[in-house]
Amino acid sequence: MRPVALATALVACLAFAACGEDDGGAAPDRNKDLTGEPIVIGLDEDSTGPGASYSTIAGKTIRNAVERLNAEDGILGRPVELVIENDESDPTKAPSVIRKLLDQKANALILVTASAAVNQAKPVIQKAGIPAIAPIAISQTFAEPPDSDYAYSLANVLSDFVKVYCGAAESEGYKTLAILSDDTPTIEGVNGLLKPGLEECFEIVADEVAPEDTADVNAQVAKIQKAKPDAILVSSVGGNFEVLAHNTLAQQLPDTQRFSLASIGNQPDIWKLANPAALKGLVFMGSIDHENPKTADLEKTLRERRGEDDYSVTAYDAQAWDAVMLLKQAIEAAGSTDGAAIQKALNEISGYEASFGQTGFTLTFAPDKHLGADGLCGLVLTEFGDDNKPSGAWGAYQPPC
Repeated sequence: MRPVALATALVACLAFAACGEDDGGAAPDRNKDLTGEPIVIGLDEDSTGPGASYSTIAGKTIRNAVERLNAEDGILGRPVELVIENDESDPTKAPSVIRKLLDQKANALILVTASAAVNQAKPVIQKAGIPAIAPIAISQTFAEPPDSDYAYSLANVLSDFVKVYCGAAESEGYKTLAILSDDTPTIEGVNGLLKPGLEECFEIVADEVAPEDTADVNAQVAKIQKAKPDAILVSSVGGNFEVLAHNTLAQQLPDTQRFSLASIGNQPDIWKLANPAALKGLVFMGSIDHENPKTADLEKTLRERRGEDDYSVTAYDAQAWDAVMLLKQAIEAAGSTDGAAIQKALNEISGYEASFGQTGFTLTFAPDKHLGADGLCGLVLTEFGDDNKPSGAWGAYQPPC
């Protein structure tokens, strides 16, 4: 994971494609017919701190997408340049990171950082008049007023999560819920939006918080056990905390249904850290359905690019890839790198077939709709099998499309 200084130093090598320590191997041949000034995409990737567990996954795929563009027709027949900064998982640093990217002449922005960070960046983006997509953010406040004229998101937002969790509760007869959270600012913000909605369909009988870097959650899990909930939600940025939580919950409450946010399902590197079968039966809020042909195409592309025949595409991959391709579509429709022209073109994109979600899920923008998801079927409740890997869609309940 790259610190800020190194990320800044790498800018010079990004004139015609992304590069970096995690670029997945040698870049494909670049199209030598691309001419003119590069079109610059600025990337805020919180590659250090708690957010690195998910941002670097999306960041790697953005690099792959830019490489693909530069191997083919670029954008408007011009090469694409990727410039990168790191907000260090600190929302207060996001505005200065955006200013740095704008100083590097970014024509559009992609923010693969926490919801709290993208919300802090909104006023800077609005003032600059440069379109910004936050593809993995699940807070609806980024793409809604105020200061949202140039702010766009792709993923289903937390209000959609609530509808799906409540649908599952009604389907399965769950009445009581316990929540176990890490103490990161990201999750504090997520819970602030999530819990009021959950209280409409659950009685929250335990609400426990532990440090993100803790080595022991036995005390918190003991309180949850005493509350005897029908279901448990682990609300976490993922990483070691989430593995620890599920190792402990599987041991102390083996028969209680566990739910999770999207994080653990999109972090394959941490699955192997779980105890044998500790993730079995865990249901996370996923966005990947391998029956979706767009998802299958992206997985094939990433496997070929990275030389990893067993790579399993994540929602972070799919949402990051779609962000780059949506910007390409908008800039080409605008015929310009002018921020207002790109904004107008984004607002006219309708029915874009997403690389994530259930088959047929689409993204649409309009002047008064900057939350791209068209319905709940961008979400897929996904269950882990006894091998601690996702086994597919949860059979008990799925959000309608």
